[in-house]
Amino acid sequence: MPVESGSSGAARQAKQKRKSHSLSIRRTNSTEQERSGLQRDMLEGQDSKLPLSLRSNLLDLFSQIEREFENLYIENLELRREIETLNDRLAAEGQTFEGADLAKGALKTKASHSTSQLSQKLKTTYKASTSKIVSSFKATTSRAVCQLLREYVGHRDGIWDLSVTRTQPVVLGTASADHSAMLWSIETGKCLLKYMGHQGSVNSIKFHPTEQMALTASGDQTAHIWRYMVQLPTPQPVADISQTPCEDDVDFSDKDEADGEVEGPNDCPSVRVATTTLRSHQGVVIAADWLVGGKQVVTASWDRAANLYDVETSELVHSLTGHDQELTHCCTHPTQRLVVTSSRDTTFRLWDFRDPSIHSVNVFQGHTDTVTSAVFTVGDNVVSGSDDRTVKVWDLKNMRSPIATIRTDSAVNRISVSVNQKIIALPHDNRQVRLFDMSGVRLARLPRSNRQGHRRMVCCSAWCEDNTSCNLFTCGFDRQAIGWNINIPALLQEK
Repeated sequence: MPVESGSSGAARQAKQKRKSHSLSIRRTNSTEQERSGLQRDMLEGQDSKLPLSLRSNLLDLFSQIEREFENLYIENLELRREIETLNDRLAAEGQTFEGADLAKGALKTKASHSTSQLSQKLKTTYKASTSKIVSSFKATTSRAVCQLLREYVGHRDGIWDLSVTRTQPVVLGTASADHSAMLWSIETGKCLLKYMGHQGSVNSIKFHPTEQMALTASGDQTAHIWRYMVQLPTPQPVADISQTPCEDDVDFSDKDEADGEVEGPNDCPSVRVATTTLRSHQGVVIAADWLVGGKQVVTASWDRAANLYDVETSELVHSLTGHDQELTHCCTHPTQRLVVTSSRDTTFRLWDFRDPSIHSVNVFQGHTDTVTSAVFTVGDNVVSGSDDRTVKVWDLKNMRSPIATIRTDSAVNRISVSVNQKIIALPHDNRQVRLFDMSGVRLARLPRSNRQGHRRMVCCSAWCEDNTSCNLFTCGFDRQAIGWNINIPALLQEK
């Protein structure tokens, strides 16, 4: 009897020991055999309706997960040691890094927002090489500088389009919803001439390649060609309105400002009669442009057609049909007889008039919303912008797919490409203007705040390749055009 009592006591102690193991889970340095034994003890000591084999498989899986977390924890510790070493090197070189105390901050439950963001980034990239980590710590030594030089104020409604003359004197032209087009002195911001021949909104303006003639398209279903003669005023010293690095991530203000009444220039001479009036469209003429040589022009309309006219006779030469919805823009090649038209049907078309006997057309499909504009570059490329918030660069020799795609956060309006620098200027619905290279790499964003920049949708951008103080112009529905001086370091363009 005493022996039985002793054995039953030992059994009760063993059972209590198994229960204590099942209630306390702690990290140990036991071998796989000891872990398996512990799992079996836990299975025997727990009351569960699951089959024993299924419970065993679950415990095996949990054990594997625990080992994975062990490995991850060890690698994180090694990564932290590497970062501390790198921070020591950077400190010795005179550079600092906000997350230098990462090892301590990551273990605190109430770490600062910046530290938590950095910690999360390190967790997801802990397998990256040390060289990549070092390069991410290097500060950018060269930044694009965007200087707002001048504001051109005088229109009574939003400005849809702008353009710069290709001949001397170099002036800026704007087309507005107030039924007028204006010519401005780039250096002084003074209005030189006001064209008031249209009965509807003036939707675009383009200048003749060699003569002092302007081409405007209007909501009155016509396009006008008119001559101008202007004399440039004496340039005044340029006030340094703003000279700041182009902002990449920070928007100082999202508040709309009251526009107020803008008084038009009273001493600006006006022209009310067109030299040539081009008729035949059955809808709004949304855009127009000169073909190379200036003897023909092309117009784009909401009647889903683009028309080719002879300038001297005003006769309709060709009607370019095929788009399924309203046209939004048209553009001509600077050196070849090529025309590109864009439309709300999500496509843009390339029309080839180089061979008088054959007028071929190619359809470019790649956007999912209205194509707001498509423009030629000096080479064999076309750049298209769309309401689907993308800009695509195409090769004329291979139209099946774009060679570069730029994705943005807002609809893109009438874009322009710098001939000399090969930079694309993107005007957005959200009042921003961004600069990209032809490879789709973002170079800068023009600064915008309560004191400078556009306060409404930016409708159009235009580059000036002449030696003027402003080399980029933008206009918007805040009734003003802005002249910028853009300085993109060569280092940024090569990236």
